[in-house]
Amino acid sequence: MNTRSEPIDVELGADEAEVQPSHASSISLSADEQRAATRQIAIALAAGGLLVLSMLWRYLNQDSEAISQMLAGLASLIVAGPVFVGAWRSLASPSLHGVTDRLIALAMLAAWATGDMTTAALLPIVMTLGHALEERSVLGSQEAIRALGRLTDTRVRRVGPAGQVEEVPFSSLRVDDIVEVVPGARIPADGIVRHGLSSVDNGPITGESVPVDVQAQSTVFGGAMNLDGPLRIEVTQVGKQSTLGKIIELMQRAERAKPPVTQVLERYMGGYLALVLLIAAIVWFTSSNAMAMLAVIVAACPCALVLAAPATAIAGIAVGARHGILFRSAAFLDKLAEIDSLVIDKTGTLTYGELRVSNVLLQPGADLEQVVWLAARLGESSAHPVSRALVRYADESATHPVDKTPFERTRELRGLGVLGETPHGMAVLGRHALLAEHIAALPAPPESTRGPSVGLALNGQLLAWFEFADTLRAEAPEALASLREVGLRRQALLTGDRASVADELAARVGIERVVSQALPHDKLDFVMHEMEAGYHPLVVGDGLNDLLAIKAGATSIAMGERGIDIAVASADVVLLSDDLRRIATCVRLGRRCRRTATINAAIGLGWTVAVIALAAIGVLGAVSVALLHNLGTFIVIANAGKLLRIDEDEMSQAPRRQR
Repeated sequence: MNTRSEPIDVELGADEAEVQPSHASSISLSADEQRAATRQIAIALAAGGLLVLSMLWRYLNQDSEAISQMLAGLASLIVAGPVFVGAWRSLASPSLHGVTDRLIALAMLAAWATGDMTTAALLPIVMTLGHALEERSVLGSQEAIRALGRLTDTRVRRVGPAGQVEEVPFSSLRVDDIVEVVPGARIPADGIVRHGLSSVDNGPITGESVPVDVQAQSTVFGGAMNLDGPLRIEVTQVGKQSTLGKIIELMQRAERAKPPVTQVLERYMGGYLALVLLIAAIVWFTSSNAMAMLAVIVAACPCALVLAAPATAIAGIAVGARHGILFRSAAFLDKLAEIDSLVIDKTGTLTYGELRVSNVLLQPGADLEQVVWLAARLGESSAHPVSRALVRYADESATHPVDKTPFERTRELRGLGVLGETPHGMAVLGRHALLAEHIAALPAPPESTRGPSVGLALNGQLLAWFEFADTLRAEAPEALASLREVGLRRQALLTGDRASVADELAARVGIERVVSQALPHDKLDFVMHEMEAGYHPLVVGDGLNDLLAIKAGATSIAMGERGIDIAVASADVVLLSDDLRRIATCVRLGRRCRRTATINAAIGLGWTVAVIALAAIGVLGAVSVALLHNLGTFIVIANAGKLLRIDEDEMSQAPRRQR
């Protein structure tokens, strides 16, 4: 008997110009679905009460069978309504659960025909309660989605134009609002810190186990916990456009998707039902045992087989979310088990995708701390990537807070640099051409193939050269080595950057195949050639130039933290934390899930066949079969639930795949 609820429909806002509704108010089952599920359980309990009265009457009044049969018949009639309604609806919308509905309806008809009212009532009662327990098991993804929504279901402290703070509902938040978040409170929406210093726990959103320090200009996610100091945050994304909204939407898609094994089973469900009826008919004609025929019909209910793949997929999705990995569909979780090669982008994927100071060449007599302080104050007045990199470098290298207040009189020369009048004289930060106008004998700038270089001068004296580069992620070498350990030894780096830069970076991470100066269609052609050669490439990228390759790959992963929205939306898997080591975690998890799903399918099929066989030879009655049926279902759920206990260390020990 099918008591399943439909997937939860989350409406996190349809238009950015409109007020976004609250997560909590929209993440819920419809009222009709809730009432239907509750009504079916209530009917089953009421019928169960009548059945108990029937058995008690039979025990206390063994000479009066009629009243006992009447009570049992009444119980069977009470539960018959939902059973036959479900069976009738399954004819219009065929599914594997519909097969169970029809088999239970047939079993009830057979029990009525044989006059066994107790069995006719007990079968749907046992099945209904079994399904109710399944829905409330630890693998219920709907409650997980509701829990995500509750992360921001709170009153929000919004800062008004005059600086006043008022508490408002979350649903009233809009982009560009300023909110105040006190220590111990959750951040209500994605935004940028405008004032304050604190540590933020991003665990519920990105899976990061270590709190992140944030300050002015830091990006924060809705649902994260503010741990230390008060923050004032400018809201940048709400509703479906927020990180939390995207997580919920991806989980919904995964919940609705049908794994490949389920799709195959549904393709042949008509033949399965015909085969079951044929076996039941043979048992009846050869043994004249109507109860054996009834037991065969009940034993054939394929619930354990139906749950084999979905239970595994939901557990895998939950584990992935715990590690900051989102699967757009359960099918992609399965596809990860097949990949055998890697195609990866450079900028924004293997690297941070932004200029950083790679080297400081001090001139004789210059003090590093003073040089960095002066460069940061000049850079604070400019939005150029080089200036932003100098400001970040000052924050990262300083042992104590650095005063980065811009000088009162500064002037930016587009494409050249910044001039500023300081208490110590005229300072110049910029390219060689700009410095040459202020320094009589300016030495040549350092030669760098990795990025630009700029100089800093004060009162006509050169203080230092700064070299910049798009820096390799710290975890990149370890991540690529880990992928080779799990069998992805065929690795290729695709980038639009220069050959010298690409080759130098590839050597540092151990990639031998490099395609440089590649346009989007070049990346697409490379991926297609990989697939034509018989490989199943995993494509990893983050930008528009990776979009075609991401769509073409056997499976694709997008770096979600800094990735372009369209690339994230096109990828099969999204990494929230931009930690490259999560790629190997994806592969290991995919293989563990496929192995678990295979075991579950074997358990479900073997259990069903064994129970049918025992029922056919008369060893088991219909009620015993119904109880064993639920036991098989729980074995499958428990095996899938073991996935929920795995952690990063356990997945790192997964068997390696050999090609």
